Amino acid sequence: MTDETLPTVAQSAMRGLACKCPRCGKGKLYAGFLNLRPRCESCGLDYAFIDTGDGPAIFLIMIAGAIVVGSALIVEIKYQPPFWLHAALWLPLILATTLLPMRSMKSLLIALQFHHKAAPGRLIDREPK
Repeated sequence: MTDETLPTVAQSAMRGLACKCPRCGKGKLYAGFLNLRPRCESCGLDYAFIDTGDGPAIFLIMIAGAIVVGSALIVEIKYQPPFWLHAALWLPLILATTLLPMRSMKSLLIALQFHHKAAPGRLIDREPK
């Protein structure tokens, strides 16, 4: 693959959000909810390089936390509902803001890893002093 055929950052991000292969943008990335396929069914890209770790979960926890806590504070200050109503309101919102976007967030980070050729850190080989 030459530099002319590399996708832009925006194209890579769109492929990620669509849960498609980061190289070709056609093949499906997932075999299950969060289980990755071994390789792209279209271009054959081996997905063994993928390691998002806890990144998607951390990003979503921070975003969902800001949304839910902000909303809960506004509702508490304005209406002062009983605690059971808070639980009824915010538990479904927590699930919706964390589980629904998890696939897209994970595949977005995968696409950006691929685009930027992310690799594990390596120490520089040098002579001892």
